[in-house]
Amino acid sequence: MVRVRTPYLIASTLAFFLLVFLVIPVGEVIYVAFQDSSTGALTLINFVDFFKTSLFRESFVNSFYVAGMSVLFASLIAMPLAYFTTRFNFGGSIIIQTLGIVPLIMPPFVGAVAMQLLFGSNGSANLLLDQWFGINIPFMEGLNGVILVESIHYFPFILINLSAALNNIDRSMEEAAQNLGSSGMRLFRRIVLPLAMPGYLAGASLVFLKAFDDLGTPLLLNVNNMLATQAYLRISSIGISDPMGYVISVILVLFSLFSLWVSMLASKGKDYSGGGKGSSGLLKRDMRGWEKAGAYALIVFLLILVLSPHISLLLLSFGTIWSYSVLPDAFTTAHYVEVISTTREYITNTLLYAGIAASFDVFIGIAISYVVLRTQVIGRRWLDYIATGALAVPGVVLGIGYLRTFNDFNVPVIGKPLASWWVIIVIALTIRRLPYALRACTAALHQVSNTLEEAAENLGAGKTATVRKIVVPLMAGGIVAGFVTSFATATVELSATLMLVTAESDAPLAYGIYVFMQSAAGRGPGAALGLIAVVVVALGSYLAHHFIERNKRLQVTSTG
Repeated sequence: MVRVRTPYLIASTLAFFLLVFLVIPVGEVIYVAFQDSSTGALTLINFVDFFKTSLFRESFVNSFYVAGMSVLFASLIAMPLAYFTTRFNFGGSIIIQTLGIVPLIMPPFVGAVAMQLLFGSNGSANLLLDQWFGINIPFMEGLNGVILVESIHYFPFILINLSAALNNIDRSMEEAAQNLGSSGMRLFRRIVLPLAMPGYLAGASLVFLKAFDDLGTPLLLNVNNMLATQAYLRISSIGISDPMGYVISVILVLFSLFSLWVSMLASKGKDYSGGGKGSSGLLKRDMRGWEKAGAYALIVFLLILVLSPHISLLLLSFGTIWSYSVLPDAFTTAHYVEVISTTREYITNTLLYAGIAASFDVFIGIAISYVVLRTQVIGRRWLDYIATGALAVPGVVLGIGYLRTFNDFNVPVIGKPLASWWVIIVIALTIRRLPYALRACTAALHQVSNTLEEAAENLGAGKTATVRKIVVPLMAGGIVAGFVTSFATATVELSATLMLVTAESDAPLAYGIYVFMQSAAGRGPGAALGLIAVVVVALGSYLAHHFIERNKRLQVTSTG
């Protein structure tokens, strides 16, 4: 009887946690959006008022425009990199693919201000263009700046998915087309691209989702006529009773869910890329001399472009004064000395919050994956669906939901609302990064054979002992990868923390970077702090990749 009840007890506890800290806050946001503020009755008047207001209509259109154009420019960057490195015998293809993924380790808001110094109206690029050709291009003016930053940061989603799709195409289909006389761009347009389209759509929908609900980049570039910034500004300036903030939040959630649905649908569609049993992947051919020179020139240009935020952030972090000049006037380490001596609280808070959140994530991830894959609990799949659904909840929406739900819930011991206690930041980070740890733990558990657990139980081990001594150790690679991924990405979470920080002493690293970047004098220290964040994320990404690969090798060795 105890063994039967335990899975249900675990599942109930997990369901309660997700209900309280994900479903109810988001549900509260949705409910308030449809509520008449004076009578409390359900109504559509708030949405009518939203579309009657010119600023909100403009913000709605701008968010669509930025997301759509970000997908377009991200595609123009990713497609050549993916195609050349998978279609041709191309020297340095691994290096190119690796450098192409580097932008993901920098949150877009971190490099936004630094990119202004390179591409702004008085930035390095325009100063040189004015000097050489007498022209000035508005790379970073208004929405253009947001599009440029978002495209450069998020294009790796397309690169990764499109490269995988191209490598999975059955080459017999290409051979058949060539035998029928198709070649060159016709072959690419009629055969290769349609077969790789599911991978492209999966990446493009993720770019759309990320660009649509990003808060930090528009705020730092002072672009306020977008949905996410309007939601933040309405709640932070007018208060949590303002219905427009909730209406905007509902719109953000709906389109995030739509983008996530498109991504999942496209990923499932990858199966139609080929049914042959021969070797997979496109036929690789050698390039002519002039083709190779042109391809390398294009790739070098694209890599310089996508790495420009890192270059500018590095220069800014060491620069003294960088204004109306191609490069900083001089270089110094004073900014690093300043941030290390004066911002230790930001760093220690981040390590504490991200560490606790990542620990909870892997613990919950292990529990959910085990309940879903190893038990017969009724409705267990909904735990997976709801936890994964956190991906579609923008940070600003979760922050607003927490303020609305927990602002009147006083914690007895500390005597203040949960919404103003630092613990709520940890909970928000846990919910926001849970899908990453859950996917890693689920993948790891899939690789653990049921027969090992059955053998242990046949030898007298209880279910708890079997999980603790057999299952969890065999999942170690996935668990560590999930922890590191959750930890690294939680360290630079801005949207939710910006809504929930009530005292600077409780603020994490991302909040500190945002505050520093608000003034010209603080940009140097802010860049130094941003570079520290990039190093943390890069190290975390490397460790996650290392543990995943090591786990794969161990699995191959154990089954060999």
